[in-house]
Amino acid sequence: MTDREDHRFSEGEGFGDPYDEFDLDPPELNVDPSKVDPVDSRVLADVLDERTIAADEVDAEELLDVGLNYMGINRYEQATDAFERTARFADDELIQQEAWVNKGAAHAQLEEYDEAIGAYREALAIDDASEHAATAETNLAYALWEFGETSQALTHAERAVEIDERFAQGWYNRAFFLAERGLAEEALHCIDNAIRLGMRNATVLEEKAQILEELGEYDEAEEIADEANAMRERAEQQLVEQRREMQGGTREPDGERDRDREFRLE
Repeated sequence: MTDREDHRFSEGEGFGDPYDEFDLDPPELNVDPSKVDPVDSRVLADVLDERTIAADEVDAEELLDVGLNYMGINRYEQATDAFERTARFADDELIQQEAWVNKGAAHAQLEEYDEAIGAYREALAIDDASEHAATAETNLAYALWEFGETSQALTHAERAVEIDERFAQGWYNRAFFLAERGLAEEALHCIDNAIRLGMRNATVLEEKAQILEELGEYDEAEEIADEANAMRERAEQQLVEQRREMQGGTREPDGERDRDREFRLE
């Protein structure tokens, strides 16, 4: 075996300086530090998207599905990136709008309400009367409320049901904002509309019980509250049974997430 000291290395002319083939900073990745944060982890992917991927090479609908799959496993940061890329590459304005609405929903899950508001406004800027506009409006109302812009929230909640009078989510959100303003009778009308349109779960029933209490309808409020509690108990029992069935496995059952005030498109 040859000793390290006896090993002779090549005595060629060596490489020029810099040697382009091994340059760690190829020209296409050079960025202006005055415009781009050098520690932004998304810069590399964004630059590669813009310079190496043609728009006609991207299937926007598949990319949208990627974002929805991230949402399904609670990977909301990755979802926001996927939805933003979808909006950038999509030629179809309806897909662009759907991507912006879902991006807003992902930000809301991260409690990044300022970013959520921006995404919903981007969606509405595309078309404020499309099939996705009602969802954008009601989600915008929710995000504004959480962000402290309560005076604007009710306006957008009302706009949602003006766009689509059969949108149960919109009626529920409008009921919530009216109740918060002390307008219990109007709130009761709205939440009954939401229930008639199929939105009947424990959270909605609990909200209705509170509204009925505000109106002095204590007996009916108690009856509704009991129904809501029974629903929650059934849901908890189902989770316990799921855990038992999967005992010894590595995957946890999916819990029921409270998405009643915020809605995403699927």
